[in-house]
Amino acid sequence: MKNQAKRQKDLTVLKGKMSALPVFILVRPQMAENIGMAARAMMNCGVYDLRVVDPRESPFDEKAYAASSGADPILREAKVFSTLKEAIADLNFILATTARPRRLSKPVFKASELHDFFQNTSIPLSKIGVLFGCERTGLENEELECADALLTIPLNPEHTSLNLSQAVLLVGYECLQAINQDQLKAARTPENPLADKADVQMFLDKLNLALTEKGYYRLTDKRPKMQQNLDNIFLKAGLTKQEIQTLHGVLKSLIRPEQKS
Repeated sequence: MKNQAKRQKDLTVLKGKMSALPVFILVRPQMAENIGMAARAMMNCGVYDLRVVDPRESPFDEKAYAASSGADPILREAKVFSTLKEAIADLNFILATTARPRRLSKPVFKASELHDFFQNTSIPLSKIGVLFGCERTGLENEELECADALLTIPLNPEHTSLNLSQAVLLVGYECLQAINQDQLKAARTPENPLADKADVQMFLDKLNLALTEKGYYRLTDKRPKMQQNLDNIFLKAGLTKQEIQTLHGVLKSLIRPEQKS
C-alpha cells in the first residue's frame, strides 16, 4: 500500500513537471537499453515527457528499466505510437535533430540557440516536440519533412555521430539551461494559438483528396514529390488555429458543387 501511494505521488509530481519542458520523441529506436539510457539522460535534465515511435523493442522492457538507472517514472509514463504523425498530432512546433541540414528549406537552430528560441516564442514549451532518429540511420527525409525546424549539434565535422542517449543529453541540457532562466515569458497562451499538427494534417488530407479528384496529380510517378512539396508549404508556415479554420472554409467553398441559377 505504501509503495502504491508513493508511486501515485511520484506520478502526480511527474505530470506537473511534464508541462515545463518540450516533449522528446524517439523515432524507431532499436534497443530497449538505448531507450532506458535516453530516459536517464532526460531525467538528468528535467525533461519528463517521452514518446516512442515504432520501437523495435518495448520501452517497458526490463532491459530499459535496468539501463535507466532510476528514471523508471519516465518509462512507465512513456507513450508508444505506431506512426510519427500520431505522435506529434497534439503538438504545435516540431524540432528535428540532424547532423546535417540536407538541403531542406527549413530554419536551422544550433542546440545552443534553444535558449533564445524559448525566450522569444509564445508557444507553450509542452507543445514543442524534439525528434531523435534511430541509432543506425538517424531521421529519414520523410520524418524531417514533418518538422518545422531542424536542430543541429555542432561537433567535429570529421566525426559527428552520437549515440542516442548522448544526443538526448546534449539537447536536454540546453533545454534545462533555457528553462532555468527567469527571463522566460510568463504568459505562454497567445490569443490565437498555433494549430495542432493533427489539425494541419486533416486539412492536408482534404486538400490532397480534392486535388486528386480534380486530376491535379496526373503524373503518377511524380505524385509523391509533388504532394511532399505542397504539404511542406503548409507544414512550415506555422499556421494558427484560426488560419486552419479559414483554409478549411476556402477549400470547402472551392469543392462545393455549383448551384444552378
